[in-house]
Amino acid sequence: MTTRNFLAFDLGASSGRAILGTISEDKLSLREIHRFDNQMVEINGSFFWNIFSLFGELKTGLKKCIHDFGIQPESLGVDTWGVDIVLLDRNGMIVGLPYAYRDPRTDQAMEEVFKVVPKKELYRMTGIQFMQFNTLFQLHAYKRDQSPQLETAKDILFMPDALCYLFSGIKKNEFSIASTSQFLKPGKLVYEQQLFDAIGVDISLMQELVLPGTILGPLKAEIQKETGSSAIPVVAVAAHDTASAIASVPATGRNWAYISSGTWSLMGIESDRPLISEEIQNLNFTNEGGVEGTTRFLKNIMGLWLLQECRRTWSSERNYTWPEMVEMSLKAQPFQCLIDPDAREFLNPGDMPAAIAAFCLKTGQIIPQNHGGIIRTIFESLALKYRKTLDELRAVSPFEIEKIHIIGGGSNNELLCQYAANATNLPVYAGPAEATAIGNIMLQAKALGAVSSLEEIRKMIFDSFETKIFYPQNADSWNVQYQRFKNICTN
Repeated sequence: MTTRNFLAFDLGASSGRAILGTISEDKLSLREIHRFDNQMVEINGSFFWNIFSLFGELKTGLKKCIHDFGIQPESLGVDTWGVDIVLLDRNGMIVGLPYAYRDPRTDQAMEEVFKVVPKKELYRMTGIQFMQFNTLFQLHAYKRDQSPQLETAKDILFMPDALCYLFSGIKKNEFSIASTSQFLKPGKLVYEQQLFDAIGVDISLMQELVLPGTILGPLKAEIQKETGSSAIPVVAVAAHDTASAIASVPATGRNWAYISSGTWSLMGIESDRPLISEEIQNLNFTNEGGVEGTTRFLKNIMGLWLLQECRRTWSSERNYTWPEMVEMSLKAQPFQCLIDPDAREFLNPGDMPAAIAAFCLKTGQIIPQNHGGIIRTIFESLALKYRKTLDELRAVSPFEIEKIHIIGGGSNNELLCQYAANATNLPVYAGPAEATAIGNIMLQAKALGAVSSLEEIRKMIFDSFETKIFYPQNADSWNVQYQRFKNICTN
C-alpha cells in the first residue's frame, strides 16, 4: 500500500491554513498542520496585505509538517483569493505591500476605464463580471495615480503566484487566478493586448500563463535549509481558491449548480465553454478559468463577510461563537427585514451593523432591534440572493439545474444550507467543508501522477467525505418573501 502526502496552503481574506492531504487506499484524509490569521493592514487610509508575514506563516506550516508531525510532503501548492497583484522590481524584489481588493482607490476606476473601453466591448473581450476591484481597474488606478511602485515594477504576479515564486524562484501566472483579472481572452491562455494599451500599462509585465497542475520547480535551497525540507516540487495548483474548490465538488453529470461559501459566496455552474451574450452581460456573470478546460460560469455574492464584519464590530462587547450566532438568529422574528448582500455600502463599511441599519432605513424597513435580528437578516437575505442568482442562471444555462452543491466553510452552517434549500426549492448537498484545500491537494496529486483526471478526483472526494442533504421546506412562505426581496435588490 502506497501512502502519498501533499501540503496545501489555503489563504483566505481572514485566515490561512496549512493542510496535509494523505492519499491511501484510494481515499483522501486531511490533517490541519497550521492555522493563522490574515487581516488587511490599514496604512494612511489605504488597505494592504502583509505578504511577508503570510510567507513566514507558510514556511512555519512546512516546518511544522516536517518537524512536529514527522511527514515530508511530496509537494506543496498555494491558493488564495483572486485579483490582487504583487509587483517585483528588476532584482526580483517585492515593491511594497500589495494593495487589498477592498482598498477605496478603485471606487471610480470602472467608470474611468469605461470611457476608454466601452462596457459592452470590455465584456465581449473578457467575459468577466464587472467588479471595481478587478485587476484591470487596480492597474488603471496604479497608472492614474502615477504610482512609483508601478514605475519601478518589472514583473507582475498574482498573490498565489508571488508566494510560489518566494518558494521556488519561478515566475509564472497560473491560468485560474489570472482569469479573475479581466485581462484574458475568454477561456484562453492569452492576455488581451488592447486592454493593456488602453490603460497605458506594458503587457510585458505579465508572466507566461500556465495551466492548473503545472510543476513550477523545486523548493529553493535556502527554504530547504530553513524548513528542513527536501527539494520538493512547488506546484501551480488551481491557484484561485474558488477554482480549487469547484474541482472538489463531489458531483457527477452536469445538472447541478454550486455555491462556494465563505467570505464570498461564489454561485454558478461548470461549463465546457465561456458563455457570453448581451443578456449575460446585463446579468453580470463571469467566465473564469477552471480545471481541464472547464469554465467557472458564476457570480460573486457578498457572502459571510457580512457576518464576519458584524462579529468583529461586536467583539468589543462580546466574542460570539459561530454556534451562538446561529442560535441567536433562531430566536429573532423571521423576515423582519431584508438586505441586498451585494449593495455597494457593504463592501468595506467599517461598521457593518450600522451599514445594515442604514440600508433598512433607506429601503423603508424596520431596523433590526438586536444582534440576533441582524444575524437572521443576513442569513435570510443570503438565501434569497441565492434564489435570485439561480433564476438568472436558469435563464442562460445550457442545461437544467436540479440540485445545488454547497462547499467550503459555509457548508458547516446547517441553518444557511436549509435556508438555501427553502429559498431555491431545490435539494442542497452540503460538503466538503475543506473544499478549497482538497482541490489544491488533488491538483498536486494529479501533477505528480497519483490521480489522472478531474473525474477521478471527484470520485475519490465522494468516497472520502460525507455529504449532508437538505430538502426544501416552507416553499410558499419563502416565495412570498422572494417577491419582496426582489423589490429591495440593487443589482
